[in-house]
Amino acid sequence: MQDSQLSLDTIFRRAEQFFPDKTVYTGGPAPTSTTYAEWAARTRRLGGVFDTLGISSDGRVGTFAWNSGRHLELYFAAPCTGRVLHTLNIRLFPDQVVYIANHAEDEVVFVDRSLLGLFLPLLDRMPLVRHVVVMNDLPDGAPSVEVPDDPRFHDYEELLAAASPVEFHVEDENQAAAMCYTSGTTGNPKGVVYSHRSTWLHSIGVLTNAGIGLHETDTVLPVVPMFHANAWGLAHAAPMAGASLVFPGPDMSPQGILKLLKEQDVTLAAGVPTIWQGLLPLLDGVELPKLRRIPCGGSAVPLALSEAFRAKLGKPILQAWGMTETSPVATSSHVPTRDQGLPEEEQAKLRARQGLPLPGVEVRIVEPGSIEPLPWNDEATGELQVRGPWIAAEYYRPDEGVELNTEDGWMKTGDVAAIDQYGSVRLVDRTKDLVKSGGEWISSVELENLLMAHPAIKEAAVIGVPHPKWDERPLACVVLLEGASATSEEILAYLAPLVAKWWLPDAVEFIDEVPKTSVGKFSKKDLRTRFADYHLS
Repeated sequence: MQDSQLSLDTIFRRAEQFFPDKTVYTGGPAPTSTTYAEWAARTRRLGGVFDTLGISSDGRVGTFAWNSGRHLELYFAAPCTGRVLHTLNIRLFPDQVVYIANHAEDEVVFVDRSLLGLFLPLLDRMPLVRHVVVMNDLPDGAPSVEVPDDPRFHDYEELLAAASPVEFHVEDENQAAAMCYTSGTTGNPKGVVYSHRSTWLHSIGVLTNAGIGLHETDTVLPVVPMFHANAWGLAHAAPMAGASLVFPGPDMSPQGILKLLKEQDVTLAAGVPTIWQGLLPLLDGVELPKLRRIPCGGSAVPLALSEAFRAKLGKPILQAWGMTETSPVATSSHVPTRDQGLPEEEQAKLRARQGLPLPGVEVRIVEPGSIEPLPWNDEATGELQVRGPWIAAEYYRPDEGVELNTEDGWMKTGDVAAIDQYGSVRLVDRTKDLVKSGGEWISSVELENLLMAHPAIKEAAVIGVPHPKWDERPLACVVLLEGASATSEEILAYLAPLVAKWWLPDAVEFIDEVPKTSVGKFSKKDLRTRFADYHLS
């Protein structure tokens, strides 16, 4: 067999040559639409922009942007010229964004104008960033932060117009193509580097019906952010399939998403549960006959939510599972042929599972600290571990002592799962005391450390409690020092400038003592039991 490189330039040329009339639409206040042919021409000129700016041959190209056609240009221009795309998560706390940009050694950051107000206060703390390229995603005359009169700043369209197109050729499929960072739930955020080969193979896995099941006839709406885990691979898989793409731009409102679903004849839409929960109240009497599949991940899909979509649209939400470290899609739920005769409520339970591994991915469950697999009987539970060609072997420049893989080469996910006799994964718990809100992790330990720095607080423990919209939200359980006083409002006001807004606990409960384990650790299990019926709205 020939030894052919599995690199992103082959996906680019496939879209350019075979599907030039397919479209890339960006919604929001300044909508745009291009064909793949036009997108490809712009992407080649963008490759020339990197040369104009003097970006190193393997330099990191940061993005601070919404889902858009311009972002898709960066998704290919950077890796196809040997550079490394680095998507910065706009929802992280500012200190984390600064750490990530510096740790990755970004040389340039492409910023949407609507996000310039968030980015500008951080720039002076990023000494390696030599250029900031502003992408105007706002209509003419819209109020926005002024672009500084600074030679580091450039206009995206002006650079593109002046640049010459370049040829794309990647020499080594194992070189870095892109990198994403985890949310930093324990310690500093951790970087994951994706190779051309891993991204190419992941795209194939996503394309299969065992994965998300894209086809050339699809119009794909990735609501999942391009700045978080590579938009679940859809920004690579759709051009590979020749499917049209629809991006929401800065308008992530339920009304904006519904408008795109209806007006753009979307056939496949992917997002976290909170997106679909926000959309659900708007669906009464709505018909979306073209919509055929709704993959969902980031956190567990509530069974009631999936079934509500089936009742209103005739299409249930399908669960998928993965992590930044798994590129990210590793498993996907489907109702297998043998079970399609089951009552609908039983099929609904199967759809709510994390499902089967994609072709190329292997799974196992083990006892903590062990490498001996546990039985697949849907009763035994253990840490879920995975391996495969798009599973990370290690983090990028990790902190000392941080190890991602076991001694025999399986990646430790930190999730607790059961697996049935057919290999279908069912997550049952998490090994770390994290709160997962709207598909994003919140570190309970970091919140506790900040809380216990308050002069009136003796002890604090943070747990996740159910929330009807966000799946989970943090609840702060606080013990005051003897003789001290503080109100919930005062404590939350103290935390507000220290963490991202969405990390703030929804409530504070004052307790007499945080329960302890036999070795003196906080027993959050007991707190979760105590507040199991705690309701947030």
